[in-house]
Amino acid sequence: MNVRRLISTTALAGATALGLVTLSACSGTSSAGGGKGGGTLDVVVSFYPMQYLAEEIGGDHVEVTTLTKPGVEPHDLELKPRQASELRQADYVLYLKGVQPAVDEAIAQSGVEHTVDAATLTTMESHGTEVGHDHGHEGEEHEGGEHEGQGGEEHDAGAGADPHVWLDPVKYAEVAQGVGDSLAKADPAHAADYRKNTGTLVGKLKALDAKFADGLRNGTTKTFITTHSAFGYLAERYGLDQHGIAGIDPESEPSPARIKELQSVARQEKVSTVFFETLASDRTARTLAKDTGLRTDVLDPLEGITDRSRGDDYLSVMESNLAALQKALGAK
Repeated sequence: MNVRRLISTTALAGATALGLVTLSACSGTSSAGGGKGGGTLDVVVSFYPMQYLAEEIGGDHVEVTTLTKPGVEPHDLELKPRQASELRQADYVLYLKGVQPAVDEAIAQSGVEHTVDAATLTTMESHGTEVGHDHGHEGEEHEGGEHEGQGGEEHDAGAGADPHVWLDPVKYAEVAQGVGDSLAKADPAHAADYRKNTGTLVGKLKALDAKFADGLRNGTTKTFITTHSAFGYLAERYGLDQHGIAGIDPESEPSPARIKELQSVARQEKVSTVFFETLASDRTARTLAKDTGLRTDVLDPLEGITDRSRGDDYLSVMESNLAALQKALGAK
């Protein structure tokens, strides 16, 4: 655990305690159909990929609050006392275990009845700095379902599992189906709308999958280098080989041996581009590119949307990612 995460986890206990004190002085948005009264369902999500699902599926029946504000690197989020209070008052909480340790702990302590870990809604795998079409599917398989508060069964993604399932449209669609089912359970009065919205979103994700499959079918290389090893699921889905400068944690620093290895990969696999992202430092990527005579470009792991994002929502940024990969891989 790095220092900032340690600080985040330590600060969490105080934040949660203060949230308990201030809870009676705060009023959450009330919900329809089994919530805290009339109105919309008060939904708290951990970060952008969960926010997108909640908003697309929930529609007008939900009011969504995200714990990770735009521009904040989600892996190192530190919860404020106000956020701890918001979390405890929610009607429904959606998160992805393994991305944000401080959030995971706060949710475990929140006592919210309808709490859903997206990692339980699809199959999680273990990925390192290298992954591709010739690598086996590793990790644990999970049954879909909802973790209902303190009394429900919680399916753990497993130590070392790669949490970046949203970057594979097929897996993201599986998560969307589970979110739709759980929202219908939390708010049965609007279950039909949640199921309809889920069907619409899944259709969009299937169309996105088809675009990626067709757009990446042919290329001069299957190999790409990226700062943050977030694209393991995407690489396996579309027969690519990801080589990450850092590991799953975007803050890990590569060793000199790793840099030398990547330089060799770039030469052997005819790599043209080193990718970096919008929410983390591009210093190492630019240094590697300069040393090997490669271009740089953005491949967005979609952990947050900012004014620097190449698109204003999940679908548009993923389409920008596809265009960037096509250019880098020589795909037509």
